[in-house]
Amino acid sequence: MVWKKLGKIFDPTNHTLPNQCREYAKSPQVLVNDNFVRIYFCTVQNDENDKSLSHISFVDFDLDFSTIIQISNSPVISLGELGCFDEHGIFPINVVRDEGRILAYTTGWSRRTAVSVETSVGLAISENNGESFTKLGSGPVLTSSLHEPFLVCDSFVAMFNNIFHMWYIYGIEWIESSIEGSPQRVYKIAHATSVDGVIWAKEGKTIIPDKLNVHESQALPSVIYHNGLYHMYFCYREATDFRSNPKRAYKIGYAYSQDLSSWTREDDKSGLDISETGWDSEMQCYPHIFHCNNKVYLLYNGNEFGRYGFGLAVLEE
Repeated sequence: MVWKKLGKIFDPTNHTLPNQCREYAKSPQVLVNDNFVRIYFCTVQNDENDKSLSHISFVDFDLDFSTIIQISNSPVISLGELGCFDEHGIFPINVVRDEGRILAYTTGWSRRTAVSVETSVGLAISENNGESFTKLGSGPVLTSSLHEPFLVCDSFVAMFNNIFHMWYIYGIEWIESSIEGSPQRVYKIAHATSVDGVIWAKEGKTIIPDKLNVHESQALPSVIYHNGLYHMYFCYREATDFRSNPKRAYKIGYAYSQDLSSWTREDDKSGLDISETGWDSEMQCYPHIFHCNNKVYLLYNGNEFGRYGFGLAVLEE
């Protein structure tokens, strides 16, 4: 895989976003249309108690990503009601077309006391080409279970051979950290399938081997089929001291498969590395790979988890 970086294409600090958000455009993910591309992303808002809330917005580009057509003027999906799994935020959102409607798989999160957060995967549906979404219900479609006890999130859904496939992450451990002064999470990538996109059967195992150590955290898998192989891009980091230490921060990982069952991890063949200077010189995270206009593109965030936007790369065949 050889990528040509096209640079940062969206900086939230240069635009007016809903909910008075001024920074962060995290986890960009696309909905490709005939004459434009809609990119959903997560904003960060501080509530009246100065605590964070995560909302979903979008920006529309032309097909060569050179011109912004419009930016949503309100969040595309509402947060959960009191006590719901998505009460305090939705981050990220992944969309997939299904017979004239758009399915949105959301990561909803809510605050905890002993640890910082709990997450599950929800489902919402759009009948207006992704302008807005209505939740299927107040609860999640994928959540913690006997062997995946917490932090089920970061779902990416695609249909292959008339079956819905979901790649997601689940927490395996909270570890104490003297650096952060609070427990830090460790999570891995897993896989589930569905015939209707609502009821899911988990595979029940970690599918990507660790590279750093057993406490490696893997996040936001994204998969396409291209040139006879399934290609997965994701990000990974150390469990602690990753927020301000570039050596322990998120990097882009890569794996491939012939059958969607077994995956070979070869990060050195990802074709993408941090830049010497600039917006992605310390961190690369939250990748999203997709086809558009007979090309393959990769969206991703850079330094500070997308505080100043996201960039784009195009695959060179």
